[in-house]
Amino acid sequence: MIAIEFDEVSKSYDGQTVLENFNMVVRQGEMKIILGGSGSGKSTILKMVLGLVKPDTGTVFVNGQNIGRSTEDELMGLRREIGMVFQEGALFDSLTVGENVAYRLLEDKSASEKEIEETVMRLLTFVGLAHAVDKMPSELSGGMRRRVAIARAVVGNPSILLYDEPTAGLDPITSRTICELVIHLRDLRNVSSIFVTHDLAAASTLASELAVASDDGQVEFRPEGQEFCLVNTRFVMLKDGRTLFEGTDEMLKSEQDEYIREFVT
Repeated sequence: MIAIEFDEVSKSYDGQTVLENFNMVVRQGEMKIILGGSGSGKSTILKMVLGLVKPDTGTVFVNGQNIGRSTEDELMGLRREIGMVFQEGALFDSLTVGENVAYRLLEDKSASEKEIEETVMRLLTFVGLAHAVDKMPSELSGGMRRRVAIARAVVGNPSILLYDEPTAGLDPITSRTICELVIHLRDLRNVSSIFVTHDLAAASTLASELAVASDDGQVEFRPEGQEFCLVNTRFVMLKDGRTLFEGTDEMLKSEQDEYIREFVT
């Protein structure tokens, strides 16, 4: 099943082309890691999936729905199937951690107070922050804010998650924690995702490790090797609005294109 499809998509702003005849498919449970310099079209791709920006030409499909032909009401319904994790977390400063996670449920008014409380605690436990439910965002570290953002993004069990530089500026240990959450959602919850990043270490982790649940409910992260070959995660390298490369981490590392070599070394 195809979750996201870009078909010959082009987009320009004020005469400046940011995407040109761009094609990409993200299947159910698959992750595409998007690399590229500033202005290469990465953020535009995320905005198009959300229906915030429409292509000049070409078509964007999300869960089979043509974004360009969708009404605002249809887009609102579609966005309930999508979670977004922003670079700095983008939490509401005036709300507690728990209120941030509960925001969508409170807006929808579709769940009881008890159901909301149970959902918030379950998701904060998933990201390891149940103890911070009553804290304000200003009391959290950068890594903790990103984890809260992931908890908020997965409210309603969205089938698609979009990540915009979620590990930027984090230390290696905290970045690793974020990556494990992302891998868990991809492999154990079958979430389709687009991960925009400049963090090559994080990207390498995502592209080379698999989450496996044991019989007692514990989750292990196993490196790619003799046991398995990770096939649900691929890199997409953009340059001047076009796809310069698409393939596995091993293919990326062995690529001889000068631009790619400079980017990944």
